[in-house]
Amino acid sequence: TDAEVGTRKKTFAEVQTERLDQAERTVLIKCPSKLNEKKLLKYLSSHGNVKSHFFFENRGINALIEFSEKSSIASLQDAVGIPSASEHHVVPFKSRLFTFTLKNPVSQRAEETPLHLSPQCHIPVKDLIEKLCLADSISSQMYILLKEYQLTEENIKLRFLACSLVRDFACAYFPDSTVKPFGSSVNTFGKLGSDVDMFLDFHDTGKHATKMKKGPFEMEYQMKRLPSERFATQRILSVIGDCLDNFGPGCTNVQKILNARCPLVKFSHQPTGFQCDLSVSNSIATRSSELLYIYGCLDSRVRALVFTIRCWARVHGLTNSAPGTWITNFSLTMMVMFFLQRRSPPIIPTLDQLKELADEKDKHIIGGYDCSFVSDLRKIKPTQNTETLDVLLGEFFEYFGNFDFRRNSINLRKGKEVNKPESSPLYIWNPFEQDLNISKNVNQPQLEKFIAMARESAWILQKEDKTQQMINKEPWGLAALLIPFGKNNSSKMKHRIKGIGSETIKSLLDSLKLNNANSQQKAVGK
Repeated sequence: TDAEVGTRKKTFAEVQTERLDQAERTVLIKCPSKLNEKKLLKYLSSHGNVKSHFFFENRGINALIEFSEKSSIASLQDAVGIPSASEHHVVPFKSRLFTFTLKNPVSQRAEETPLHLSPQCHIPVKDLIEKLCLADSISSQMYILLKEYQLTEENIKLRFLACSLVRDFACAYFPDSTVKPFGSSVNTFGKLGSDVDMFLDFHDTGKHATKMKKGPFEMEYQMKRLPSERFATQRILSVIGDCLDNFGPGCTNVQKILNARCPLVKFSHQPTGFQCDLSVSNSIATRSSELLYIYGCLDSRVRALVFTIRCWARVHGLTNSAPGTWITNFSLTMMVMFFLQRRSPPIIPTLDQLKELADEKDKHIIGGYDCSFVSDLRKIKPTQNTETLDVLLGEFFEYFGNFDFRRNSINLRKGKEVNKPESSPLYIWNPFEQDLNISKNVNQPQLEKFIAMARESAWILQKEDKTQQMINKEPWGLAALLIPFGKNNSSKMKHRIKGIGSETIKSLLDSLKLNNANSQQKAVGK
């Protein structure tokens, strides 16, 4: 895995640009059920060189085809017909989504070849637990979990294609605009099956700046003026949302949520199978994605620990896909980063240290906030810390099981526990917007449930007799932590809740009982 990280020394911006370009040269084909792969590729090659391709299952067999040249797509589009309107009338929007059927299926059926299908979702937790029991250490268990859950190369291509297809609509109105994924699709912490967060970007970076200096005139476009940026964002999203709803092939369940703090359009993109959230460019969200990308690339233990903690939290009902008073995955990820900054020696640098390494081109001031940090991974010294993941997992539970949440907050800029600026139960500083708490939604019972679960997990790992459990074919190590701590454990839980306010113990134990029923279901479903 370290070798894999070593090859990934490209900057975040380079990877993004490369992937966006790749997506522009890509089409998606709904294939006939009896398919000869060679025949398909031979036909497609008549339009230009096919650089890469893969098949996946989503309401039938689909193929993602990446051409070497963008012009091949126009050539293919010229050969594609419009569906015959029998009972439905069609919206004549020509996209890069095609359906291929065999002209004479009977004669071609014999030529069907078995296809390799790329999985687009991860295995259920119960299957994962079986795999984990076969490993030889907690560390290898954590790498197995990472391998099963992380985004594959194919899935990432599909995510960028979904953005590129939305861009085709945006460009009808705003020819220079791009649609880029942000968050878990690009920060190296995305899980198979997660939503695609994308935003519409109008900033034509610096292209015009140099040209504008020439000539005797100050020149600018006449543009419609609106009372505020927020109002403009709402207008633009409203129209693009309608556009996807009315004309977008395979765009269903379009919901416009324009009064949210960050206005967005939610929709299902059926051809790729993704749930998508579209908003308008958010520079700070991009900086957060890049910061996590850097941390994820620096050391292979970082991603293994984050994926493990997030899976653990989901199984025990500490996180939930519905918004509420639960800890979010983003908050959990930040807690893991903070823990890794606190190790001795530290496994990852603080944000202030990354800022010191920044040069001119890394300077970013956004809305008055300094969001500068180094983008070139080679400038960051590798850690001297050699702790195994076996040690780190136990230490994580130990650290947060005994953290003074009443008094202290979590600050990734400084990598220090600092006094809480206000009384939220859990206070994690937003790394960039320094006056915001990213975990403001978390209430006291949820925090206490997290602490109790962390203590329980630390205790399970400490008292464990691995050899005995392996002989008895019982789940051990990480596998033992991914089984909801059942009703038989709630009496044991009581002694680990000492020192937690008694008024919430009852509600905590109730919520544990309630969650045990749900969490196994959810963990499998998500």
